[in-house]
Amino acid sequence: MAISISTPTAYFSCFNSSNQSSLPSLPFKPLKFPPFWPWQKVKMGPLTVSPMGFGTWAWGNQLLWGYQESMDTDLQQTFNLAVENGINLFDTADSYGTGRLNGQSEKLLGKFIQEFPGQQMRNDIVIATKFAAYPWRLTPGLFVKACKASLERLQVEQIGIGQLHWSTANYAPPQELALWDGLVAMYEQGLVRAVGVSNYGPKQLIKIHDYLKARGVPLCSAQVQFSLLSMGEDQMEIKKVCDSLGIRLIAYSPLGLGMLTGKYTSSRLPLGPRAFLFRQILPGLEPLLNSLGEIAQRRGKTLSQVAINWCICKGAIPIPGIKTVKQAEENLGALGWRLSSDELLQLEYAASESPQKMIQNIFQTSCFGFKDLGYARASNLNRQVIDPNLDGNI
Repeated sequence: MAISISTPTAYFSCFNSSNQSSLPSLPFKPLKFPPFWPWQKVKMGPLTVSPMGFGTWAWGNQLLWGYQESMDTDLQQTFNLAVENGINLFDTADSYGTGRLNGQSEKLLGKFIQEFPGQQMRNDIVIATKFAAYPWRLTPGLFVKACKASLERLQVEQIGIGQLHWSTANYAPPQELALWDGLVAMYEQGLVRAVGVSNYGPKQLIKIHDYLKARGVPLCSAQVQFSLLSMGEDQMEIKKVCDSLGIRLIAYSPLGLGMLTGKYTSSRLPLGPRAFLFRQILPGLEPLLNSLGEIAQRRGKTLSQVAINWCICKGAIPIPGIKTVKQAEENLGALGWRLSSDELLQLEYAASESPQKMIQNIFQTSCFGFKDLGYARASNLNRQVIDPNLDGNI
């Protein structure tokens, strides 16, 4: 069932409650409008996707997100709500899930897709999964084998976007070419409709684009950490490269791991390893959080919705993570409207005034940011704290 229009999540100002109250009573039940019209999609290579996708990294992760199999019913309701309201892009990875639950995110996503009641909506769903650059995946054949394993877990014959989860150029350059050839093989065998990368810096992004192009394989997407907390020199250069080469930028962690939601303060930190980062960064975010709050109040939105909308206005496809119906409903409120140019400038100026920035994923090539916190201290964090699908409201 589509979400009805209500305040404060007023997806279309022309359908807010005050306008509805002035309408004469109707002899039939009014239609329930989705947060954005179904035909408002964007192109990503050969694919047509919603302006925002949802990340599923928390599905199956017991270590950081306390996943239990008893949550599956709620997760399925959350998935159904998203699809019913026009979301057709879902991001996952073969490494999502802890211990015996490794791959659980893909398994759940596949199950939910198969059990979704609407065949046309089900057929329109685009799965973007990432294949880990594990050290034992040293040949193209092993990378193709990983893709086939994901196909089984997802219960599909073809994946929408097969993504290389990270580059090995920083620590194992010889492995990089084998992984690229693996992407080519997946595409040529029809296992994926398109290929993408994750955590690639601008220089390496150009290299893989040119390599794939020479093999007749278009690079569809580049997934990086991109938000008002992560708009440094490298990230903006990546965006420029994407724009110039026709690559769609997918923005993971659009809410800065939750720091842009307004739900946390220096005295109210999240549980787990995220608290370390929040303690370092939150004290300097007052200018940005205040600006987000001002715009949110003026527009009848939440801070999360404004932060996600900023990503959309910059031409990226944000993929905030979801675990609950409430999170999905809130994130859907980021669609169907756009920040003004003045509001974009206000937010970006406030972000520039924040003394601390988000550290970049350690697997992003040519990245920097660890020098601000100290590499030794930052590397003590569990790698998954800055994993490519750690998003938003969770």
